[in-house]
Amino acid sequence: MREFGRAVAFEWIKFRSLRSTVWTTLVTAVLPVPGAVFVAATESLQPDDTVLGGSLTIAVPALMLAAVVGVLVVSGEYGSGTTVTTFAAVPRRGTVLAAKAVLVAGLLYALALPSTAAAYLVGDALLDDGYAQGDPMPALLGVAAAFSVAGLLGLAVGTLIRHPAGAVTAVVAGLLLPSMLGPLFGDAERWVAGISPTAALEKLTQTSDATAEAVGSLGAWPSLLLVTGYTSLTLLAAGAALRTRDA
Repeated sequence: MREFGRAVAFEWIKFRSLRSTVWTTLVTAVLPVPGAVFVAATESLQPDDTVLGGSLTIAVPALMLAAVVGVLVVSGEYGSGTTVTTFAAVPRRGTVLAAKAVLVAGLLYALALPSTAAAYLVGDALLDDGYAQGDPMPALLGVAAAFSVAGLLGLAVGTLIRHPAGAVTAVVAGLLLPSMLGPLFGDAERWVAGISPTAALEKLTQTSDATAEAVGSLGAWPSLLLVTGYTSLTLLAAGAALRTRDA
């Protein structure tokens, strides 16, 4: 347990030393609030939308940045060649990946929860009273969890691919393509689009765009559980690859 604590502390030091990772994380945390202000200022909220959904309109791009944070945490080391130092300090590679996962998931959750809550409060204050309110709790807890899961998915993809640009492209495509390609599958659109982390996020935010035809009929929390499940499997595959490959 002490070794794992040291590994997490080591990962935190490395995290703070990478400016690209720090800045991407900060933008991820800040983005939802100005997004709520923009939606209110432009009066672009649809009549059948909710205050919660409108306030978190920019949560989807922020979710993609959360996935990019996960990629950078691991691929940045491969790019700079510091993985050799990391594995020398912590020989158990599974421990290294677990420490990264705890750091990414914990940090993103701790930042996303107050950020999305603040965005909702800002939207609630600025939007007209004519919109349905939505149920912010416990939905905001799930929204913050979705950010953590996206970060872990990015971490897993970054570990598997290792190349920063390739990993970022792959994880962003994984977030976007299901909803983009879903209409091409006709009646199966709800199944194709519904597997994306962005679909789970849209259901949790209770936006009017989260129709059963577009994002599937599975509920918000089961959708989040589904995304968490295949993200966990991807992390297990990443851990197996990390133990068998050269640094």
